[in-house]
Amino acid sequence: MGLQMVMGKREGIWFEDAYTGLRLINCHCNGGVFGLGHCNPRVTSAVANALGKLDIGNHHFVSGQRAQLAARLSATLEHALPRVVFGVSGGEAIDVAIKAARGATGRGEIISAHGGYHGHTGLSLAAGDAQFRDPFGPNLPGFAQVPFNDRRAMEAAIGDDTAAVILEAIPATLGMPIPEPGYFAAVRKLCNDRGALLIVDEVQTGLGRTGRWWGIQHEDVTPDAVVTGKGLSGGIYPITATLIRSFTSRPLEGPSWAVSPPKPCSTSSASLAFSTTWAPCQNGLPRRSIRCLSSFDAEASSWDFDSRARWTRSAGSCGSCSRASFVFLQGTTEECFSSCRP
Repeated sequence: MGLQMVMGKREGIWFEDAYTGLRLINCHCNGGVFGLGHCNPRVTSAVANALGKLDIGNHHFVSGQRAQLAARLSATLEHALPRVVFGVSGGEAIDVAIKAARGATGRGEIISAHGGYHGHTGLSLAAGDAQFRDPFGPNLPGFAQVPFNDRRAMEAAIGDDTAAVILEAIPATLGMPIPEPGYFAAVRKLCNDRGALLIVDEVQTGLGRTGRWWGIQHEDVTPDAVVTGKGLSGGIYPITATLIRSFTSRPLEGPSWAVSPPKPCSTSSASLAFSTTWAPCQNGLPRRSIRCLSSFDAEASSWDFDSRARWTRSAGSCGSCSRASFVFLQGTTEECFSSCRP
């Protein structure tokens, strides 16, 4: 990207160049990894506490930390997807969802969208756009792609051997097109009618980034599987989760002994607990009011995007200097955009 810098000290929405000391606001957030800001103290405190009490554990035994995190994640979908499998990468989590769909349906075909991205492991890479998989040779059989937002193409593609349709709630690598109203509802109906499952990749859109827990909830559609990661641990510890409806009794985890140790589960529980402190705002969207930056006052007061955007206008005030404040749906920290810290 032409940026000559090395990330040094970081806190909240800020980070510094390790060599020049240049202080910058992180508007990129690494695709949603830092939804709670850099080094959120509640999350890092949970990590420090876990380090003194927990180790990798034993995947043959029940883990209280895993169970607690799974219950909290399931609750975000009113427990419609009660089975939760943890992992360490988004690709691995997508692989779990695809394997579960194939195992439950006895079918092999997976349909995804052109321009989409689901990871760089085997099945997730096969479901992604050609630009990500072509450098590594021929694609795996049983994968087909259709244009995003094209209902007719999806209807023509889903057949008797379709195990699942997998889509990002908003495809980031496709330029972040917003799904047309009714698109996911139509895909859900097609899957129901033809015996296929619906998998929604929420790695970049989940955990409140669109104003609801999951991007798919804007259409009031419940998929058969939801995949999350990136910001699940507040950017501190690698962990992902695949939430699945109770449609299969087959084992979903592989033999990996490090698939979901207690430590990252404790970290993610702290991250989710912090996220649920967001105050509800109009239309039921979670929000966090953040203090103003003096030079942004006039511009911020005019921002007014729709419910899927990250910014929306607030009638509140700074609290420290009484200037007009604004709301950030990404939900970082209370010190965001503050030039007037108490």
